[in-house]
Amino acid sequence: MRRSPLFSGFIYLLLGSLFTYFAIQDVQKSGWSFFSYLLVVLATFDFGSGIRMIFFYIKFKDKLK
Repeated sequence: MRRSPLFSGFIYLLLGSLFTYFAIQDVQKSGWSFFSYLLVVLATFDFGSGIRMIFFYIKFKDKLK
């Protein structure tokens, strides 16, 4: 079964939120470290991919009509 881009977009946004939460917790615990920066970069990529997937779904849905 294939997943729609809308579902994938929401999964990416959820993962981006999760990575952001972990980054905030890590910074509060031990300050800015390599792992904190890595989590922020992963969150940024996930938010970007999620937004891109949702916009792709909207454009694709409009072209089908």
